[in-house]
Amino acid sequence: MLTDRFITKQTMDRFYEYLIEEERSSGTIEKYIRDVRLLQSWLGPAPVTKENAARWKQELLQSGRAPSTVNSMLAAANTYFRFMGWDELKLKSIRLQRRFFRENERELTKAEYQLLMETAKKRGDERLALLMEAICATGIRVSEVPYITTDAIKKGRARISMKGKLRTILIPAQLCRKLRKYATKHRIGRGEIFLTKNGTRLERKQIWAQMKALCKYAGIERNKVFPHNLRHLFARCFYRISHDISSLADVLGHSSIETTRIYLISTESEHIKKIAHLGLVQ
Repeated sequence: MLTDRFITKQTMDRFYEYLIEEERSSGTIEKYIRDVRLLQSWLGPAPVTKENAARWKQELLQSGRAPSTVNSMLAAANTYFRFMGWDELKLKSIRLQRRFFRENERELTKAEYQLLMETAKKRGDERLALLMEAICATGIRVSEVPYITTDAIKKGRARISMKGKLRTILIPAQLCRKLRKYATKHRIGRGEIFLTKNGTRLERKQIWAQMKALCKYAGIERNKVFPHNLRHLFARCFYRISHDISSLADVLGHSSIETTRIYLISTESEHIKKIAHLGLVQ
């Protein structure tokens, strides 16, 4: 019965285990759990019904959130509904215009990336500078940082297993030398390279927070600086040299080239220049 449908701690615990079994990334798991808990909080003591789910969607639309953010929250709820066997509750996503340029205020340039690196080094944060360089020079996801290991830098490549897919990423020789030097200095004999002072794994939240904190000293807008933007910068630089979107999709681990295309859309400034060159304004 519909009235029996509630989001509980027990079902959320099972949902968490399900996402792990599905080999979702740690970032995706964290977001899905957070979004479904927001739905749970919004519902209060009310059951999950088609009507209540639709009302929640409407409130999300009126909350001022970006449509893409709303769609990601709906995706989280739909995944939970599917897990629970509540397929008829599935919410339709918002139809979005295909983006053909990226806002300037969201685009991290190569010059800004280099400034971030220089700032981290000047502040004595060797680990953060090398971490950003490792992400940007290989195009890995922040969730894939643990695959940068002593064994990987010996071979010059890392074998990454994520979401049921295997791929090999090549680590530039110059970066390998830097990583080996760092590992020797910090007495990292085996395993992951990027660890906390206590020798534990450097988590996604910590990397995110450290990059955001660096913005203040580098004089760069915070909304430009996050790990995934380093991956975007890698993609644009790779494509400018290769002009091979299929190879880029393989390197990034994308199943669809359409996903890769999103990484390559021009900036707002670049798009304006293209329009200006049409010569249609007298």
